[in-house]
Amino acid sequence: MKTTLTLIAVVGTFLCVSPAYAATCESLSSAKITNGTVTSAASVAAGALAQAGGRGGAALADVPAFCRVAATLTPTKESDIKIEVWLPMAGWNGKLQAVGNGGWNGTIDNTALAGAVRRGYAGTSTDTGHQGGAGPWMQNPEKLADWAYRSVHETAVAAKTLINAFYGEAPKFSYFTGCSAGGRQAMVAAQRYPADFDGVVAGSPGLDWTSRAVSAVRPRHHRLENAGLAERGNAGAAGCVDVAVRQRRQFGIGPAH
Repeated sequence: MKTTLTLIAVVGTFLCVSPAYAATCESLSSAKITNGTVTSAASVAAGALAQAGGRGGAALADVPAFCRVAATLTPTKESDIKIEVWLPMAGWNGKLQAVGNGGWNGTIDNTALAGAVRRGYAGTSTDTGHQGGAGPWMQNPEKLADWAYRSVHETAVAAKTLINAFYGEAPKFSYFTGCSAGGRQAMVAAQRYPADFDGVVAGSPGLDWTSRAVSAVRPRHHRLENAGLAERGNAGAAGCVDVAVRQRRQFGIGPAH
């Protein structure tokens, strides 16, 4: 009886030890990823995040311990896509959750990543290739393509590679969740890269941005007419429509974009 009790105590001790993964968190700083470079990899203790950026910017003191990996992806010479992958140090559920963006998407959503880690997911997010909102980057066709569709795909590929390197196995299921602009990202991912995710949540997807951009010309055109500048306004509107049509043809943009 004494021997049996001793064995149970030993087993119980090992159950309390953190799981042994295929790699340490810090070793991921030298991991090889397609079309990119890992820029940092560091362990984050439970409760160490007091505040995070992204939509909401809520306090994140209750986030479990995780491995925080940052990388820069460069599928083209013009690309500068920043991503982060958060890997739970314990209790990983075997799944990947990629989170979407809002507006013009120029931020990594730490708040959404924290939510993924709390539920046991490995989470990933991207700034889609630029910082902040709309700006001069929109005049660069490659950066526009990164924002429109390429960044989410490249992020999914890199995140799966890092997950496999850390845990020693690929995610059993991969999902994308987003709302508004994030909903558009979900729809585009499903349309262009159906193998990237096993399922997507496309909340209130903001679709057909080309038509929305063209329709935004109308209020300005109306104001110009009222100011006695109809000729100038017509020229400006025609130019915007021409640019929108040419970009739509160039990038093969369909309704889901």
